Amino acid sequence: MPNSAIAPSKLLIVEDDVIFANTLNRRLTKHGFDCVQVDNNNDALLACHRHTPDYILLDMKLAEENTLSIITPLRKLRPQSRIVLLTGFASIATAVDAIKLGADDYLSKPVDSQTLLATLKGSKAETIEVDTQSEETLSAEQVEWQHIQQVLKANQGNISATARQLSMHRRTLQRKLQKRPHAT
Repeated sequence: MPNSAIAPSKLLIVEDDVIFANTLNRRLTKHGFDCVQVDNNNDALLACHRHTPDYILLDMKLAEENTLSIITPLRKLRPQSRIVLLTGFASIATAVDAIKLGADDYLSKPVDSQTLLATLKGSKAETIEVDTQSEETLSAEQVEWQHIQQVLKANQGNISATARQLSMHRRTLQRKLQKRPHAT
């Protein structure tokens, strides 16, 4: 192997939504990242130790776990890694907590690839070039579907609570859940 070959940056994706994690993995692999996916705090710490990632992308809420609790141990394991918290439950308080615990940045879902790449690299969005032609673009229906699924998961499958949180009638939500949008 020639010395001029550059090893891809290692990225640890900690996300319990398998579809979203796979999408992140595919998109970020296209941009030169060597991705490892895990879906819980214990596996995240183990993967961090084994794979020594340069970047760590954390979903804040994993099933019954909260990744804020592992930011400090991750930072101790990988002091030079860039840690970015990604969440659908954005608030100023959690952003401040995440940064105090050692995260480098904080993004709200949904996030476009250009913003995500810029944040991972620690630069302004304009400086990262993204080939949007080769990237899968989600339709409005697909984005809505993903958001509904995340809120439903956060409410542990409770349709009524999810409908209230989304300011939607329960029957409307049930109809939307029956119509999963197809990729474009």
